[in-house]
Amino acid sequence: MAKQTFKIEGLAELDEALTELPKATARNVLLRVLKAEAAPIRDTGEQLAPRDKGGLKQSYTIGQKLSRRQKSQNRKESDVEIYIGPGPAAKGVQTEFGNAHQAAQPHLRPAFDGNVMRVLDGIRDSLAKEIEKARVRLAKKAERLAAKIAAGK
Repeated sequence: MAKQTFKIEGLAELDEALTELPKATARNVLLRVLKAEAAPIRDTGEQLAPRDKGGLKQSYTIGQKLSRRQKSQNRKESDVEIYIGPGPAAKGVQTEFGNAHQAAQPHLRPAFDGNVMRVLDGIRDSLAKEIEKARVRLAKKAERLAAKIAAGK
């Protein structure tokens, strides 16, 4: 499987800001942003998928879970990962790449190629906003806790 590499400016600062948040909060912020920003790839892939009786179009999703077979072929590289595309049925791969009996009808690859930079920039921008929102929520929570402790004395 070929791997692509992208360079996005400003992520080192965001990564540092994420480490200042509690681990669960940081994970939730990342998941929320990744799922929201991945929508253009899912939507375009869904539009490009051929309409057939197999339900390929309807199986497009954004999620964290893989089938057992997909897990065996995918090495986890991060604490937070999402997956975009059709469900685990073989029809998605067969349609995307073709086989001896059918020509390829790419749907996910063009969706990815056409949206990847928009999605990556959106992740960077949304992540900065979500980190700031999380900081504000944590500060308000700390204030409420301090007020509760002070009132209890």
